Amino acid sequence: MSIQTPPTLLWLAGESLLRDQASAITALKYLPAKLFPPLFIQACHWRIPEPLMAMVQAWPFPVLPLGSLMRMPPVMVLQAVFEGLDFLLDQQVCPQRWKLRVLDLRNTGANFWRMWCGDSTRNCSPMGPVAVQSSSPNMEHSLAPLEVFLDLNFSEMDGVKFSMYIIQWAQQKEGLVHLCCKALRIYEVPFQRVRRVLDGVQLDCIQEVEVNCTWDLPTLGTFAHYLGQMSNLQSLALCHIKVLAEEEDEQEEDDEEEVQEEEEEEEQKKKKQAVEEEYLWEREEEEQEWEEEEEWEREEQEEQGSFSQFLSQMLRLRHLKKLYLESPSFLRGRLDQMLRCLQTPLDKLSIWFCSQLTHSDLTHLFQCPNLRQLKSLHLYGANLTGFSPEPLRALLEAVAPTLQDLRLDNCGMVDSQVEAILPVLSRCHQLRDFTVSENHFSMATVEKLLRHTAGLHGLELELYPVPLECYRTQETVDQERVALIRAELTGTLRELGQPKTICLVTKYYSSWEVYDVAFS
Repeated sequence: MSIQTPPTLLWLAGESLLRDQASAITALKYLPAKLFPPLFIQACHWRIPEPLMAMVQAWPFPVLPLGSLMRMPPVMVLQAVFEGLDFLLDQQVCPQRWKLRVLDLRNTGANFWRMWCGDSTRNCSPMGPVAVQSSSPNMEHSLAPLEVFLDLNFSEMDGVKFSMYIIQWAQQKEGLVHLCCKALRIYEVPFQRVRRVLDGVQLDCIQEVEVNCTWDLPTLGTFAHYLGQMSNLQSLALCHIKVLAEEEDEQEEDDEEEVQEEEEEEEQKKKKQAVEEEYLWEREEEEQEWEEEEEWEREEQEEQGSFSQFLSQMLRLRHLKKLYLESPSFLRGRLDQMLRCLQTPLDKLSIWFCSQLTHSDLTHLFQCPNLRQLKSLHLYGANLTGFSPEPLRALLEAVAPTLQDLRLDNCGMVDSQVEAILPVLSRCHQLRDFTVSENHFSMATVEKLLRHTAGLHGLELELYPVPLECYRTQETVDQERVALIRAELTGTLRELGQPKTICLVTKYYSSWEVYDVAFS
């Protein structure tokens, strides 16, 4: 407890009770349920194993949300909890008071602790209320007395060790414990370490996957073997998957000149020998180029095989609803192949830093049948410069009844492209968020956007680019001109009778500024 906040009487009573562990354990038989959570927190804080074991065995609630108390519970705390569970699971008859059915090791359930403990859980994460959860009805596993929920978060080696500790314990209690891992997140951890964990969990429990690693396609192909077994996957994020960098044939000019000089010096005395050396050098260079070309072709074939393996596993994901791609260079010229693998309509599609996608890729994207029920479409950095607006207009026409979130930022869009989608945009009545910042629009186009979105009464977030007329040079904004534009747009909002706030954003990230335009 801090000096500013004196300990409560309840906290002091808990401290006093825990000093005599035998008395504390005996008192659990008579302790009201509402006193278990604060006493449990104090036992965790002081790392006192015996009372922790006893409290787990007498836990009066269906859920123990241990993960929200600490990001990664210390081994001592886990051992005490598991030893208490071991004793109960090995018994034929559990204590009458014991109601525990779910051990939640995820960062959820902070409201549970706040409800019973108040300010003593100020370090808990602000997550939603805890509830007795169940696995997906599509998962095949035997019913077990205890279900353990665990998120697999691999951002450091400790995450791998922590997960393996839980997995090994659950494996020892096969039939008595069902381990359910609904989320898998991998951040720059070698895949071989992650693979050990994935081999020990039930993959059809996983509903959310996020991979944020600079993997190459062969690694993605290996991971796809596990991905295909995640038959209940609903959300997939792939970031920074890359193809092989193109190798340039470089000539070592300095070495060549040096060889030529040596040949000139010895031309008179060793002309024949110089010719033979030049011939051998050329042969060696040709052989080296041939070997490099052969190696490049072999790697290209390996990449294509890995990509095909990835696609074959994507076909098995029949519950996928959300797809997030960042810097997807591996999909350049191949996006249509991936889109054809979608088995169900998506609710959300987000592609960031996608400038490497071709106009053909974007055409296939906008024409994909399984995007016709989108609720959210994010494209950041797509190269729409010179792109016909008709495919995008057709997609917006199809998703107008469902679309809630549309973001087309930094896509190189110009006035004519926006004007082509204005009529259909005004029919997206479910739209809540609409952002088209960092594009190249005139003041007239920004004003047209405001007039066409005026009837969308659910809009909560609107981001528009600072009009082109406000720039002195490419990246320098004329502040006086911005002030005049803001006043003019405020007048437009007043004319439309729209009490709301919009934002104008400069078009260059290096000098990113935001200007509010408000009418209330």
